[in-house]
Amino acid sequence: MKIFSSLTNRIFLGSALLTVVTIAVAVSRVNVAVTTQAENELHRGLDEAGTLLEEYRTTLFQHYAREARLVADLSDLKAAEATLDPPTVQPIAEKYQQAIGCDLFLVTDPSGRLLAEAGRLRAGYQMTASREPIDRAREGKETVSLWPHAGGVIQVATVPSITGPELFGTVSVGFSLDEQAAGTFKRLTNSEIAFAIDGRVEASTLPARHNVQLGALVGSGSIRVIDLDDTQYVAVSRALPLQSAGTNTPAVGGPHATALILRSRTERLRFLNAVHRELAVTAFFAVLAATLVSYAVARTVTRPLAAITATMREMASTGDLTKKIALSPGTRWDDEDARLLAGTFNAMTDSIARFQHEAAQRERLSSLGRLSTVVAHEIRNPLMIIRTALRSLKQEASPSPRAQAAVADVDEEVTRLNRIVSEVLDFARPIKFDLGPADVNALCEDAARAAGIEAPSVSVHLDLDRTLAPIVTDGERVRLALVNILTNARHAVLAHADPAGRGTRGIRVVTTRAASGRVSIEVRDQGVGIGPEDLGRVFDPYFTTRRTGTGLGLAISRNIIEGLGGTITVSSRAGRGTDVRIELPGNPVEPSRTLQNQ
Repeated sequence: MKIFSSLTNRIFLGSALLTVVTIAVAVSRVNVAVTTQAENELHRGLDEAGTLLEEYRTTLFQHYAREARLVADLSDLKAAEATLDPPTVQPIAEKYQQAIGCDLFLVTDPSGRLLAEAGRLRAGYQMTASREPIDRAREGKETVSLWPHAGGVIQVATVPSITGPELFGTVSVGFSLDEQAAGTFKRLTNSEIAFAIDGRVEASTLPARHNVQLGALVGSGSIRVIDLDDTQYVAVSRALPLQSAGTNTPAVGGPHATALILRSRTERLRFLNAVHRELAVTAFFAVLAATLVSYAVARTVTRPLAAITATMREMASTGDLTKKIALSPGTRWDDEDARLLAGTFNAMTDSIARFQHEAAQRERLSSLGRLSTVVAHEIRNPLMIIRTALRSLKQEASPSPRAQAAVADVDEEVTRLNRIVSEVLDFARPIKFDLGPADVNALCEDAARAAGIEAPSVSVHLDLDRTLAPIVTDGERVRLALVNILTNARHAVLAHADPAGRGTRGIRVVTTRAASGRVSIEVRDQGVGIGPEDLGRVFDPYFTTRRTGTGLGLAISRNIIEGLGGTITVSSRAGRGTDVRIELPGNPVEPSRTLQNQ
């Protein structure tokens, strides 16, 4: 079809169709996910509300049971009980009932006769349910029981009031599961609450006309759906056993209490319907906007393509991969996306140019490395001959002072040249690692001794963590890296001292445990420091700020540390000193036995 022969039309139709399908699928999946999530949250919230209700009831009753024991043991209450006079006991009972805040506070004498009763509920001491727990308390046993009353049930803890073998009476403290308690639990759990006694709903936050329907849910172990008037609820039944009070107090017989927790499913679905409508409206406008944007994008994308294609054709014909697009002002590049495309193309050509330059630089360094190896080998042989000749000169009898000075100077320069040759060879040849157990602290001590031979005036303070266990690494290579770093630190410290040698600062070596089981080694000097313009180049081969340096010490050290799976970083401030931090794996994965220098 001709309609698809145009790139603009293909982009527009493809983008618009993809947008419509994507939005339709996304809206559908969101609707399903939101509905499923809402149902799951409703059920989860219902279960959490039941758990919260039971935990709050348990905590509350534990509090009342504990308070009952404390009050029963108070001397003023025992003294009042000993009088066997209800008017004497009543004020004290009312005082402690108000202090505790319980619904029922009841005191009896040793024979079980009622002495005082306080609280918003008057359960009636003569009721059958109260006799057994009070009789048990008279025998010295604490009990937990349920006492039914009009509109609910009272959960009661009954304790004896005794001193040694003498019984003064009993104290019963309880709180009621009635409509007032249901209202409290409703505010606590954000759910409708009903309490049922022996399968019959006695108290509820819902209208009393629903009590019969709610009673059918008592004892159901799963989540149920129930319609009350024009509202649909999800409900769960939770038994309220006395053992849940969390005490060691035995429970006595009584009615069975059950809590019903309900949440409105209708209200939740009403919210979801609003969400669905909002999603539908949003999807419609999103499709409309996407269609218009697709057409605009299709029109703007094809205009600058000709210029880019022409530039790429020129690059292919000339082989110049650094050719750029001229972003001169004009209608072609007025579009921001088109300018971004052209700018990205130019950035790509810059990257190609930079890559070509870096490749040439790497090739130059590689050639220089190979040449350095050859030159170093050729220099080492004459050096050995010169050193042998120097030994012969030193063995001559009574050489003149001038000859001795010349021999010493030549020997010193031969040693320096030999060290430079060794560093060049170490950097140019592949590094072969020999892994084994190594003591990091011992390596630091050995490296400090080796680096301190040339400058004993520079003090090296070792602050080592003696609890560090040996690690698996190439100890000799790590020692070499530390010697290089300490040598640089020594030169930096000496350069910071005055000409008379006074005020020379020191070097500190610290070992610690690092994160993830790694071991850290820090070399801190108080030398001249490194300027910010040179700090980024300290690991470059042949870069040095010392006249007699080779610029290979830190480069070799980095190759060693990174080849062993570690890291090395340098931080410094001019005139303040330099910190070099090395981190090595505590138990590293075995690295390649050979690391070829690049």
